Amino acid sequence: MKENKGKLGEDIAVKFLVDKGYKILKRNYRYGHGEIDIIAMDRDVLVFVEVKMRFSDKFGAPEDSVTTAKRKQLKKIASAFLETHDVKFSECRFDFIGVMFKDRKFQINHIENAFQ
Repeated sequence: MKENKGKLGEDIAVKFLVDKGYKILKRNYRYGHGEIDIIAMDRDVLVFVEVKMRFSDKFGAPEDSVTTAKRKQLKKIASAFLETHDVKFSECRFDFIGVMFKDRKFQINHIENAFQ
């Protein structure tokens, strides 16, 4: 169930980003024991996106799940991506997309430049 929920959240996030004009470069980029959910271009900005989906706020808001350790891991994975892929960009950033299923619909919270 967890994998299906994660994929559903990522599918919703991808559609949301594409609708905003982003170009999706890669999904589920793995390095070591970690993964970046979405790597995209927002015009000339390279964006690494972490996605979390929740069906209730019992364990807090989706954005509460991005701990200091998770941020450190995402930075390490992003560095590996930059070392192994030739992508032209002016700057890069880390975004977060939280998807909450509430009142029988999906609510999306997109935080650009969520952390440094």
